[in-house]
Amino acid sequence: MIDLKQLEVWFVTGSQHLYGPAALQQVAANSRKVAATLDASGAIPTRVVFKSVLTRPEEVAALCQEADTAPRCVGLITWCHTFSPSKMWINGLKRLRQPMLHLHTQFNRDIPWASIDMDFMNLNQAAHGDREHGFIMSRLRLNRKVVVGHWQDAGVQQQIGAWCRAAAAWHDWHGAAFCRLGDNMRHVAVTEGDKVAAHIQFGYSVNGYGVGDLVQHVRHVTDAQVDALVRDYEARYTLAAPLRKTGPRRDALREAARIEAGLRSFLGTGGFKGFTDTFEDLHGLAQLPGIAVQRLMADGYGFGAEGDWKTAALVRAMKVMGSGLKGGTSFMEDYTYHLHPKTSQVLGAHMLEICPTIAKGRPALEVHPLGIGGKADPVRLVFDTPPGPGLNASLMDMGNRFRMLVNEVDVVAPEKPLPKLPVARALWKPKPDLKTAAAAWILAGGAHHTGFSQAVTTEMLEDFAEIAGIELLVIDPQTRLREFKQQLRANEVYYGLRHGFVN
Repeated sequence: MIDLKQLEVWFVTGSQHLYGPAALQQVAANSRKVAATLDASGAIPTRVVFKSVLTRPEEVAALCQEADTAPRCVGLITWCHTFSPSKMWINGLKRLRQPMLHLHTQFNRDIPWASIDMDFMNLNQAAHGDREHGFIMSRLRLNRKVVVGHWQDAGVQQQIGAWCRAAAAWHDWHGAAFCRLGDNMRHVAVTEGDKVAAHIQFGYSVNGYGVGDLVQHVRHVTDAQVDALVRDYEARYTLAAPLRKTGPRRDALREAARIEAGLRSFLGTGGFKGFTDTFEDLHGLAQLPGIAVQRLMADGYGFGAEGDWKTAALVRAMKVMGSGLKGGTSFMEDYTYHLHPKTSQVLGAHMLEICPTIAKGRPALEVHPLGIGGKADPVRLVFDTPPGPGLNASLMDMGNRFRMLVNEVDVVAPEKPLPKLPVARALWKPKPDLKTAAAAWILAGGAHHTGFSQAVTTEMLEDFAEIAGIELLVIDPQTRLREFKQQLRANEVYYGLRHGFVN
């Protein structure tokens, strides 16, 4: 479990000395109460820590500098309880690197009709104080989220919580390391990309390692470690008969456990938050890692198959965003279609590597031939995904910028059992429909690998893309291809003017 309560969002209030010390004391007291309520909200996964009422330019600058260097701080929530002249925020905001949420609220929910006077009006000036605050952030061209409504409203707290999850994922990316075991799958375009550009923009590094580096860890795994993992498998999953103690494929199970233990050792030693592998580079491994990858994803690691480092990083970010929420997140691939005119659907799966956090019920542990890679039959978890809302997200390198594409879906139960399909899978109806969604996805250059989630929401990914400076395109019930193509053309001009055009 990724513990987001170890992270902090700082609550900062803007005001000025025009109103006198008594008013400022009340502003501080009210701000502490708002922050404490948000901190206690079940909708907000991080700590919310009241920091200060800022009334002078040097205070704003100092606070922003402190936030940028505080190891637990992942962003700022700002609110102007009274009027806070925006020029005093300029130097602080110019240097601020942390994400920002502008909460446009008021301490009192209702106007006290019978008693309202000018003292009340002067104290509760967010209605125009936050407009001044918003102007300077727009003038400085700062990305931020604006949430409007009373601070005690559940909807407001849910919006703040979504942003906190995105800010935590952004914080997690900075300084993260992702490893590629082997290279990219040969001749594939969309899984390639500019790793230096990603490091500059996103803060994480991607480096390649030979499979032999992993093999050394696998060879040092003890029989006792293998025994412990096998016992864990037996406790968590329903083992197919060939994998049980007296079964003919028990050795395959033990080899899968040995690979898992070695992979955990390799990733832990390197301090990696995610990884890739490819079936085209398995020298020294008896089988392509199956259950090992599935269980590592369940523990929060990002993963991308065939060298797809962008999806590995995206899955990790989605794991952080969805931490503690109902539903899971997995590496995924649109694999095959059900093109019935009344119920067009997508069957999502991969050769082996689907995370059991999205499993319906107790997964089965099985061994089957892979058909590619030229290695021994790999062991993997097999399961269906429960019905309900979900989404697929993809991250592509478009040359002059990174693009995120999101398609909202409804997961459905298969019409009939799939007794001969030896992989974990999810069946869904894309929104607004398969024809529109698939055409929009292809027009946008969407990858075949995705991060699939029934925990992460479009709002979280929208907040994350805003923080990270990623172009975002959403395919949802309102998507129409004519407008979608116009959005693609408009974005091409915008990003071309901003970053330069590429061929």
